Amino acid sequence: MPCSCCHHEEDEKDEKTSCAACSGDEEELEDDDDDEGDPAALKRRIVISAALLVAAVVIEHLVSLPLWAQLLLYLPSYVVAGGGVVAEAAESVAHGHPFDEDFLMAIATIGALLIGFVPGGEPQFAEAVFVMLFFQVGELFEGIAEGNSKRSIKELLDIRPDTANVERNGEVTTVDPNTLQVGEVILVRPGEKVPLDGTVIDGTSSLDTRAITGEAVPRSVNPGDPAFSGCVNLSGVLRLRVTKPFGESTASKIIDMVKNAGSNKSHSEKFIKRFAKVYTPVVVYLAVAVAVLPPFISGDFAGNFAKWLLRALTFLVVSCPCALVLSVPLAFFGGIGSASKHGILVKGSNYLEALAKTQIVVFDKTGTLTKGVFKVTTVHPSRLSEEQLLHLAAHVEQNSTHPIAAALRDAYPSDNDGCTVTDVTEEAGLGVLATVNGHRVAVGNSRLMDEVGATWQGCHTAGGTVVHVAVDGEYAGHVHISDEIKEDSRLAIASIKAEGVRRCVMLTGDRGAAAASVARDLQLDEYHAELLPAGKVDQVERLLAECEGDATLAFVGDGINDAPVLARADVGIAMGAMGSDAAIEAADVVLMDDKPSKIAVAISIARHTIRIARQNIVFAIAVKVAILCLAVVGLAPMWLAVFGDVGVMVLCVLNSTRVLR
Repeated sequence: MPCSCCHHEEDEKDEKTSCAACSGDEEELEDDDDDEGDPAALKRRIVISAALLVAAVVIEHLVSLPLWAQLLLYLPSYVVAGGGVVAEAAESVAHGHPFDEDFLMAIATIGALLIGFVPGGEPQFAEAVFVMLFFQVGELFEGIAEGNSKRSIKELLDIRPDTANVERNGEVTTVDPNTLQVGEVILVRPGEKVPLDGTVIDGTSSLDTRAITGEAVPRSVNPGDPAFSGCVNLSGVLRLRVTKPFGESTASKIIDMVKNAGSNKSHSEKFIKRFAKVYTPVVVYLAVAVAVLPPFISGDFAGNFAKWLLRALTFLVVSCPCALVLSVPLAFFGGIGSASKHGILVKGSNYLEALAKTQIVVFDKTGTLTKGVFKVTTVHPSRLSEEQLLHLAAHVEQNSTHPIAAALRDAYPSDNDGCTVTDVTEEAGLGVLATVNGHRVAVGNSRLMDEVGATWQGCHTAGGTVVHVAVDGEYAGHVHISDEIKEDSRLAIASIKAEGVRRCVMLTGDRGAAAASVARDLQLDEYHAELLPAGKVDQVERLLAECEGDATLAFVGDGINDAPVLARADVGIAMGAMGSDAAIEAADVVLMDDKPSKIAVAISIARHTIRIARQNIVFAIAVKVAILCLAVVGLAPMWLAVFGDVGVMVLCVLNSTRVLR
């Protein structure tokens, strides 16, 4: 059956499948080869038809012709403008789906051409051609708007390169990226796109990440840093070790998300589709009633039939629902495209609609509001210098894989200073003990200090983790380590509240003191700490119950443990750069640059999209109802019917394109 948004054919068995213009399929997004889909060819037909129409009008006024000759005079202009429409209408009827706009326009204009041959009827040749001509003008505007949307998506599809340079057997060969395996080494030269996700093992450069994150500022990369597929290498030569196969790379996932976004329809789009299916046949039957019943009731059927037939034809022209079935899906399609330009991937227009209704935003802490990387913030020595305290702590923790141990080693990276570290013992849940240059050093929490008999001191620095150090049973001081808050987390909370979101809540598995510090710093409305994944789900369930009316809740997270609550929330938002695959798969929206401030941008785009869709619905229905009423009582001439159909469609489509800006 025809796709509800642009009337291409779609699989009748799968109601969720959209046509290529709506789903953004890479192969089918190529420009149509036939004239019907070519704006240049459509422009030529419009110009030729308009010229033939002008010529016919001039000849008709200069030469007195019989009625059949007038019909032949206007017929070439009509065929040029409307031949394709009539053919499409005939095809729809043959397939058992007659009630579309092609059928309405064909029956209305053919009726206008023939009404002069009905007793008492006035010729409407010029009007019939005029209606079809302006219908094609509307199709031209639709094609231009659809083409802009297609180009926006095709630009996104270009982020995935077709070739990759791989090092095999000591030689660099060019291969299809799909053939590369995880662990292979690829070479990316300046100006080339990164073909697969990988880790830099050699070289330094700057990457243009605009296609992935929407950020204009290049990102510097060094050995050990990740590089995502789709980014453009700007300067130095990079050697990368592949970390994900082609199908799971960042670029491939972005393309898949956008291509599949059209399958998740919003409530507004579903309403319009259902509305059109009921509305179109109803107005056809009403038009038949308008043409037949009043003349029959009047008692002079033959004398009044032509007048009421013209009113019925005008009724058909204005009743076409294409303004709704085109502009509303186009608005959502544009909203998804606009969001993708900002590095925000929305997996469907239904999630865009849910985002617009967000009243509670719930955040995970680590990796979402904070960087997820521990760092030494302050050092409080007792009987040693700060450097000596860090020196001992780093050496004791030199073999530990714990993030806190890594933070200590980063704070004192010199491990070639001649120190001897022996007898390393790890006490589960307490810390680590080791002999450093003959002295027994304990590094851990307060319970470890109690165990070794050291009188420890509390730390006055808010939040974070305190690592105590004792040397030969005597307290030597402590180190404060905390997870840094992201640079734009404060801006994110302020911007989200500026969008009218009622509450910002944080859920974390971290300790209460650390959670309280972050919540206080970011001015969050509420926080809950020391939660397991099931506890986060329980808290979200409670908050969902507190949502009023059709308000929605959005959860923002990045870890594997966030996947259950991302799936449970009305809108799950995942961090796309550093987030886990499980979180990204479970989420409905993905932030490609991990910036929480993009949440406010996503909500703003969603609300702008909904406003435009509603404007189109209200405007189209109001104008059509008004003109339909005028048509029934004979006060709507054919040109007004044309405005009620084509004019309203053009205005609504142009209004929808505002989303792209």
